Amino acid sequence: MFKRCILASLVLAITLPAGLTAAVAAEDDAKPQILFTDVNVFDGKSDAVAEGMSVLIEGNLITKVAKGNIEVGDDATVIDGGGRTLMPGLIDNHVHLMLPGPTLPAMEANSTWEDLAIHGAAQSEMYLMQGFTTVRDAGGANAGLQRAIDTGKIVGPRLYPSAAFLGGRGGHADFANFTAPLGASSNFSRLNMAREVDGTDAVLKAARNNFRMGASQLKVMQSGGVVSAFDPWQMEGRTVPEIEAAVEIANQYGSYVMAHSYKKESILRALNSGVKSIEHGFMYDCEIGELMKEKGAYITTNLTAFAPGLFDIPAVRDVPASLRKAKSATAAFSGYVDNMKKCPVKRGHHTDCVGTISACQKQIAYEKYLNGDFFGNHAALVSMTSVGGEIAAMSGEFMNPYPEGALGLIQEGAYADILVVDGNPLEDLSVLGTSDKWFDAPEPPESPETIRIIMKNGKIYKNTLEVM
Repeated sequence: MFKRCILASLVLAITLPAGLTAAVAAEDDAKPQILFTDVNVFDGKSDAVAEGMSVLIEGNLITKVAKGNIEVGDDATVIDGGGRTLMPGLIDNHVHLMLPGPTLPAMEANSTWEDLAIHGAAQSEMYLMQGFTTVRDAGGANAGLQRAIDTGKIVGPRLYPSAAFLGGRGGHADFANFTAPLGASSNFSRLNMAREVDGTDAVLKAARNNFRMGASQLKVMQSGGVVSAFDPWQMEGRTVPEIEAAVEIANQYGSYVMAHSYKKESILRALNSGVKSIEHGFMYDCEIGELMKEKGAYITTNLTAFAPGLFDIPAVRDVPASLRKAKSATAAFSGYVDNMKKCPVKRGHHTDCVGTISACQKQIAYEKYLNGDFFGNHAALVSMTSVGGEIAAMSGEFMNPYPEGALGLIQEGAYADILVVDGNPLEDLSVLGTSDKWFDAPEPPESPETIRIIMKNGKIYKNTLEVM
């Protein structure tokens, strides 16, 4: 039967006139159309919206952006924006979808792969419903979660996984229990969520393994941390050869390295070793900014680190060592916001939440608020859209899981990752679901009411507007 169908198709193609054959092929290749009308467009870069626009989606790409009307076929779905703002889906460049908390020892000792996977699925859907159509997982997630999202098994944003954190013994990627002997496997190492790698040979091997496990970029843990057991935040946890080893492997794959770096010396060491994305970067200053521009590098920073309620986080407040670290870190990091305003560089959005769905929803809303409050609505929006797209694209021709279109932009040829929101976010960022409260915020809705449409890859996941 199968052979007869193939033969019939060949005969039909041979016997039909050339023009009719082309028409049949064109009909087969036709992609569903969705047309947004009467929208004001924020394109991901401009400091003003373009008014009275229409945007045409064909398949999973934006194919036309024009003033006024766009002609479409009779089968097209038409959505009247009613003068609302159409903008790119948001991008968070630093998430941890697979880390449920509440503490590192709890995740290491009391979490099975089922616990972690179920949390990852729920966290993925939550991020999408908060308007994030793309996220970069900064450690913990391999390609399995990405495959589940991309094949429709679960709902979530586009995912750029980093696979296992790469750090040294006693560093910020050492999640092992206190009594774990040298070289012992841990819960996180068995699941390739964190790797204890000391020396260049170990880094080379783990870096190659991460790409084998589906990483789109690598994450090295350079500085220490605050909410962690063994590592003072001031530590220099990677040698130059170790950083360069990770960079060498990333370059072989056409990708890049992101580095967890706090203090100035660590940031400069990372940049001079070839790192392209500085994570946290709390001691940023204008010297660092000049080097970043020279190297073509980016920075992403969790602004909640500068929030007044930082010491109220249970993992900080209830652990004396973490509280001491937090207080000394806060004093050392106090110049970040002023320095970033004085010497701005390309900065991506960064939430860095580890915890329950509700806690992360609150942190996401607060991080959005702080971004606008510290740097203004335009800079905040650019960090959450076009700059995030540029960071994603650094994963390169081979490792970028989504190479067909641009991300974080409303333009022809970009992916159809779109939000339609009430009002103008350049004037009022709260339409994206911000909150000026953190832990004491009320329970947030599943999705901000003012985000009326969430579209990812040409598919609508939320719509509270009429379809014509």
